[in-house]
Amino acid sequence: MLTRFAPSPTGELHLGHAYSAVQAHQAARAAGGRFLIRIDDIDGSRSREEYVAAALADLEWLGLDCDGDAMRQSNRLGDYAAALADLDARGLVYPCFCTRADIAASLSAPHGPSGAIYPGTCRNLPARERMRRMAAEPHCWRLDMARAVAAAGDLFWEDAGQGARAADAAAHGDIVLARKDAPASYHLASTLDDAAMGVTHVIRGADLIASTDIHRLLQALLGLATPVYRHHALVCGADGKRLAKRDAGASLASLRAAGIDGTALAADLRAGRLPAGYSLRMP
Repeated sequence: MLTRFAPSPTGELHLGHAYSAVQAHQAARAAGGRFLIRIDDIDGSRSREEYVAAALADLEWLGLDCDGDAMRQSNRLGDYAAALADLDARGLVYPCFCTRADIAASLSAPHGPSGAIYPGTCRNLPARERMRRMAAEPHCWRLDMARAVAAAGDLFWEDAGQGARAADAAAHGDIVLARKDAPASYHLASTLDDAAMGVTHVIRGADLIASTDIHRLLQALLGLATPVYRHHALVCGADGKRLAKRDAGASLASLRAAGIDGTALAADLRAGRLPAGYSLRMP
């Protein structure tokens, strides 16, 4: 078994991150496997080196030892570009020039698991117009979902303890695979990275269950192995809402500053015990 924890260095880690990291670490250790860290640092506008150092310090404070050096997404940009080029050569992606305002003004489609479904404004632009606009305008790259699903056929993924689940990527519409301001979306980068790392079991929050359908589709299109998935409950505050990085009081740095013992906290999280005022809930 090989599991991973993949924080984004865009803020301080909080109690919810600790719970997820502990679950992944415990699963690997219980099976005599390996636990790796990946730094998801390709959001150039928000990623900060101080948050990388802080995340690694938090994991050390929790007593979560890692088997090897942390991987950085920023070192894998060539792999993302190669995958995108492969999909482009097969006619499965297209450039999209729409701004958020354009999309908001034109949306008449229903919402899917990821929010409003893109209406396909740029999907069938003539090739000459695409080339002209690509040379002059910022653009993202979207997956032509209908073509992708047709190419992949029926897909399933293994939900640990629940059995096989049918993947319904089509419900998300034409998702973004490379943003205007980043070389790869979360979906593309995470799928490629998990395969490159040899991850056998992805253990993460239940808010990402729907995203797993997309990742299974990308695995099929790119010829990647499919890990087993386990989605755990989310840590929520006293208001019943799941924690976010803006919740400073739940940050691991604040807990450490308050004199909390990290290894004792990790032991409690393994047993499903949370500090007073916090609870575990499925979305």
